[in-house]
Amino acid sequence: MVQKKFQRILIVDDAPENIAALAALLKESYMIVAARTGEQAIHMAQKTRPDLILLDIVMPGMNGYDVCRQLKQADGTKDIPVIFITALSEAIEEANAFKIGAVDYITKPFQPLVVKARVQTHLNLKMKTDMLEALASLDGLTNIHNRRKFDENIAHEWKRAIRNQSPLSLILMDIDYFKHYNDLYGHASGDECLKKVAAGLNETLQRPNDFLARYGGEEFVAILPDTDLKGAEYIGNKIHGMMDGLNIPHAASKAADHVTMSLGICTVLLGHVNPSPIQLVEAADQLLYQSKVAGRNRFTSRFIHL
Repeated sequence: MVQKKFQRILIVDDAPENIAALAALLKESYMIVAARTGEQAIHMAQKTRPDLILLDIVMPGMNGYDVCRQLKQADGTKDIPVIFITALSEAIEEANAFKIGAVDYITKPFQPLVVKARVQTHLNLKMKTDMLEALASLDGLTNIHNRRKFDENIAHEWKRAIRNQSPLSLILMDIDYFKHYNDLYGHASGDECLKKVAAGLNETLQRPNDFLARYGGEEFVAILPDTDLKGAEYIGNKIHGMMDGLNIPHAASKAADHVTMSLGICTVLLGHVNPSPIQLVEAADQLLYQSKVAGRNRFTSRFIHL
């Protein structure tokens, strides 16, 4: 498999000479960052998101086992492969390492060729896993996120909104009279329409944390973290402007002479009670229904406090 240039490796060891030796061995092929304590390692892993971690076990303060446990419990770092490199050679130590989530265990003094081979093997495995995960998260037709990925993301953003006490907005979108479009122009044209709309939505949602998915059929959904109702309505207007710009003819529509969308926009501010994100989705769905009843090609919005 082709190696990705500048994959990042975090080396964690309290001995500077050990860090230097590993860095010298790997720096030609990988980007190296280092930490000398367990606490630094966790901070660096969260900040730099390395592709692999080489971790010593015996360190002052937080030992390598504790570091690995903490990394495996956090969403942002749980999938980073950890290889222990340690002077501890007892079988029980190696068994403990695998039990808490390590992918490999190398004893000191290490053999340079073995270290390089194992590092490359685990990085290649991670690349393949990441590629499969990405494919499993994409809608096959539109190449944007699918419903499965939406369910994961809304759960993550829900927890973050509770933790930060920040507003969270959701826009549920439905292409108006899409069945009529398929009946008139054919399903192949309907698929092309969906792809054009998805691409337009993707270009409209430009902020790094904005999330777009195909919700099912002709429905799309956007998650807008840290966005109040006014900001979400601004995005709603941009979406309608984008649809006008696409100007996809729709002679069977009762809303316009081109393809349009109805939107339900809901913003929530979460209190200390921990309701389910399904309440936000259901609220947006009700607002979407109101937009359809009112004539389509519009949005209906609402702020709720849970």
